[in-house]
Amino acid sequence: MKTILQYAAAVWLLLAAATTVSAQQDTSAVRNLDSVIVTAEKIRKEIIPVQTLSGAALKNLSVLSVADATRYFAGVQVKDYGGIGGLKTVNVRNLGTQHVGVFYDGIELGNAQNGTVDLGRFSLDNMVSVSLYNGQKSNIFQPAKDFASASSVYLTSRIPEFTEDSKNNYTFRIRGGSFGTINPALLWEHQLSDKISTSFNAEYMRTDGNYKFRMAKKDGYDTTQRRYNGDLYSVRIETGLFGKIKDGEWKAKLYWYNSERGYPGASVREEPGKFYHQDRQLDNNFFFQTGFRKNFSKFYSLQLNGKYAYDYMHYTSDPRVDVTTMYVSNTFKQQEGYFSAANLFTLTNWWSVNASADLLYNKLDANLINFVYPRRLTTLAALASSIQWNRLKFQASMLGTFVNEDTKLPLSSAKNKEEFTPSLILSYQPWKQQDFHLRAFYKRIFRMPTMNDLYYTFIGNAKLLPEYTTQYNLGFTFAHRKSTSAFRSIELQADGYYNEVNNKIVAMPNGNLYRWMMMNYGYVKIHGLDMSVQTGWQLAEQLGLNARLSYTWQRAVDYTDKTEINYGHLLPYAPEHSGSAILSFVHKQWNFNYSFLYTGERWEPGENNDVNYVRSWYTSDVAVIRTLELKKKIIRLGAELNNVFNQQYDVVLNYPMPGISYRLTASISL
Repeated sequence: MKTILQYAAAVWLLLAAATTVSAQQDTSAVRNLDSVIVTAEKIRKEIIPVQTLSGAALKNLSVLSVADATRYFAGVQVKDYGGIGGLKTVNVRNLGTQHVGVFYDGIELGNAQNGTVDLGRFSLDNMVSVSLYNGQKSNIFQPAKDFASASSVYLTSRIPEFTEDSKNNYTFRIRGGSFGTINPALLWEHQLSDKISTSFNAEYMRTDGNYKFRMAKKDGYDTTQRRYNGDLYSVRIETGLFGKIKDGEWKAKLYWYNSERGYPGASVREEPGKFYHQDRQLDNNFFFQTGFRKNFSKFYSLQLNGKYAYDYMHYTSDPRVDVTTMYVSNTFKQQEGYFSAANLFTLTNWWSVNASADLLYNKLDANLINFVYPRRLTTLAALASSIQWNRLKFQASMLGTFVNEDTKLPLSSAKNKEEFTPSLILSYQPWKQQDFHLRAFYKRIFRMPTMNDLYYTFIGNAKLLPEYTTQYNLGFTFAHRKSTSAFRSIELQADGYYNEVNNKIVAMPNGNLYRWMMMNYGYVKIHGLDMSVQTGWQLAEQLGLNARLSYTWQRAVDYTDKTEINYGHLLPYAPEHSGSAILSFVHKQWNFNYSFLYTGERWEPGENNDVNYVRSWYTSDVAVIRTLELKKKIIRLGAELNNVFNQQYDVVLNYPMPGISYRLTASISL
């Protein structure tokens, strides 16, 4: 704690010094920054539920990765195995991680091996917005793949913008803090011509992930232990090329991510500290993607997307160090090729139709014994129509999915699949003068079992059936704004939903994070309510307040087999209640931010009883940020204190999370 106070004092001294230097500068060389009250993008009056964090909201949150940011969306559960460098996956409305499509600049991030995308490897430094859609995007002009998920997370990276007197933008940022964290980053944007620009972004992360936690031993008394083998070393490099054409644009992006991390494993209550986990994972991820969009006429628009991705993973585990595991030294190599064409036909000023087709090829190699080396060719075709008549909006779509499986070993491949899944979306504004919209949607979707589900040696089952999901949603959005009082705005959205899942596949870690156990819940019903509200206040001439609150009530219940003891019980790690809050004060060039997360009580797999009970948890984070503009240089200094009340909690039982911690950040933009 003494170290934390010392660092906090140092930051305050830096902030005070910066303020003093600013005051002593020639006022002709200093431009005061206008106060801007913003914590998030306004709730969009879209016909499909959407939540967005963008701009200052992302910068001011005390988070490092995209996964941490999505925690503040209603209806989202983030599973975190191991804190700093652990795997982070997102589950929306309890439909499962594999039902969440993750799109980076409009193209999906795929993982045919296990169907999950580790959002912990995507930094917020290069992001301008993170959006969550339930169902699908409201804009029908999109690839067929965008219709193929029950919910979608859209990551939008920064596009270069330049002033008239500069063709280069530079930003250097360095962050450090608890657990030996050091995290520098560099951004360089260059304007080649009026219509072409480039971007280069590089980031390095190092943390030892070594932190203390408390737990109860078998005989009942608390003991303090230390979380080892949670270190992370990573390098991320992104470069982009952006072009403008008449009535359109094109872009290309190259992404490379290399990391080595330790997985600390579960903490054993009976023998705390006895087992020193040494599981290690090396990742090397690369993709190149490109996109093209052009409006050829008022009647016809074309959008093309293409991608090649290569992912390498090496996982090791040594029983000589940890007797609870088995020897593992396995490598996986994934390759993915993707091409998409979307065609938008604007038939009238109130009716448009989109026809899109995607081709996706996946190949998986591994050094497993008796591995079948699967290959999957997926063709998707979507036809969507949008009608807008006065205050009524209606959309309908039909997605056809055709999957062809092939393996090197004869008679070992899964059967080919052909499925057609529809969706219907409706929005209505009852009163023209009131910013109030009703909305509803129905969507049928399915997901193919992953290659691990089908072909993993000794665990995979080539006869495994796909999951089928049916979604129903009914909700509204409301907004009201004033400019003559301290109260400036309120924006509210609420959605009630009911989901049914057949042949639900649930993956749980079994001994270590590499070897999973597949559990099938044949029939699941999910009832829920998501609510979000944000308000804006102008308390004084240069003092603003924004508040954003979200709440989720949800019951995800297993109705598979009446003879089973867990019939009618909640699914594992499915809380009934969860929520978040963000409060942001803006005073001149100062920003004070408070964020709160809450997850209610849950249960481990099996019966909902005292033995499987997992208690609720909450965390509070605070941040103070000082922004200066000095001779056309923008300097940003920040100090964060995370988990202020040192809450001891597990997102997944026996995987304890960090207690109180701090981070210091300094950046300069030229």
